[in-house]
Amino acid sequence: MANLDVPLITEANGATSLAGSSYSMKLEAKEIKLWGGRFQESVTDAVERFTESISFDKDLYKHDIRGSRAHASMLAKQGLISVSDEDSILTGLDAIERRIQNGEFVWRADREDVHMNIEAALTDLIGEPAKKLHTARSRNDQVATDFRLWCRDAIDSIVERIKDLQIAMVDLAIKNAGTIVPGYTHLQRAQPVLLQHLLLAFVEQLDRDSGRLLDCRSRLNFCPLGACALAGTGLPIDRFMTSNALGFSSPLRNSIDAVSDRDFAMEFLSANSITAIHLSRLGEEWVLWASEEFGFITPNDSVSTGSSIMPQKKNPDPMELVRGKSARVVGDLVTLLTLCKGLPLAYNRDLQEDKEPVFDSVRTVLGMLEVSAEFARNISFNQDRIKKALPLGHLDATTLADYLVHKGVPFRTSHDIVGKCVTMCLGKNCQLKDLSLNDLRMLSPIFGDDVYEFLGVENAVSKFSSYGSTGSECVAGQLQYWIQKLGTG
Repeated sequence: MANLDVPLITEANGATSLAGSSYSMKLEAKEIKLWGGRFQESVTDAVERFTESISFDKDLYKHDIRGSRAHASMLAKQGLISVSDEDSILTGLDAIERRIQNGEFVWRADREDVHMNIEAALTDLIGEPAKKLHTARSRNDQVATDFRLWCRDAIDSIVERIKDLQIAMVDLAIKNAGTIVPGYTHLQRAQPVLLQHLLLAFVEQLDRDSGRLLDCRSRLNFCPLGACALAGTGLPIDRFMTSNALGFSSPLRNSIDAVSDRDFAMEFLSANSITAIHLSRLGEEWVLWASEEFGFITPNDSVSTGSSIMPQKKNPDPMELVRGKSARVVGDLVTLLTLCKGLPLAYNRDLQEDKEPVFDSVRTVLGMLEVSAEFARNISFNQDRIKKALPLGHLDATTLADYLVHKGVPFRTSHDIVGKCVTMCLGKNCQLKDLSLNDLRMLSPIFGDDVYEFLGVENAVSKFSSYGSTGSECVAGQLQYWIQKLGTG
């Protein structure tokens, strides 16, 4: 993954400042831009500060160098540069990559972006051969290539983190076999469910998140390199060679589309946003369950925080922040959608602003997934508290209605009869299983002695049998599926 630290920007005069901060000094001894041939004046300091992107797009350096290696090899094979030039370029790029990795590379704001920084440094290092590297290439197709490579790697990292959280949830399910908890609709008690069933619901959601990301990966995995500024080139390049070298499926068919569209990034952030919403819902569930009102889980101290004023407090802050950080992931998507909504073909400088929301979305989702897995591995379920909560809410009412259906009573009639049974319980301050057979037969003569096999949460859970339901055999099958798929247990 790319380095996500806040970078230092080095000015042409050697001074440094934090990225995003105001520059108090003027740039001195400005270097002539690589594109500066038709210009008579240097850009002003304000324009220099406003248009630089090296403060954030330097995170693309590995992918930029990788793309340049593939491009140089293709140029040599096509006879557009010599083999000697290719060797010099590749050796120089290797040296620059080592310097960046060792923290020895000087990133210069006056060189604007990651592409110009690396190309100018290559020119400083090897001289004339470096000037041939940009043959049949524009920064427009170069950045689009780098960005797709970066997003591809980021998707792989997120999918790996999703799997880790899935494994943590499956392990948690294995540890809590047989535990029954209240299931809720409208945040009101509804029916009893196995805790394993509930935990596996999140595993299912995460699996779809992973699938969406992998679908996105397959659609973004096409190569823009060689599209140049927008119209392609008249030079005899081989776009299929560079595409294969970079692991893409094939070159993008239309050079205008190749440099101008960011739908792959929008789709990526959309998938991230859905993942973040699922994680937010998990966070909400556990924040509620950790409260005194529920008391179903106790987080370990290692994943909890306290209060600066209230000594007794123990807060599930990591999951509250998971819930909160979903907002910025959705915001990153909205930023990118708004950025792209009115752009004419082909490339526009507005697209410089596509990197930061993508970088932020990836960094945030990776953090959310990591801390959610950490939290899952550091909570315990309070069995006594859960058992005491189960009798409340008449969770077995629907199962009692099913009993009547088994006896041939139409469901709507069964629903009405059981509703009256619940009303009787409220008057007697008791549960359905506490009603006598005489009480039940006052409401319907259909009730027999076997009705008590359907009452109580344990009996109710045992009656579920439909595919995907909370019945013990059904959930055991679901759990075994995930153990095999994830290679856990």
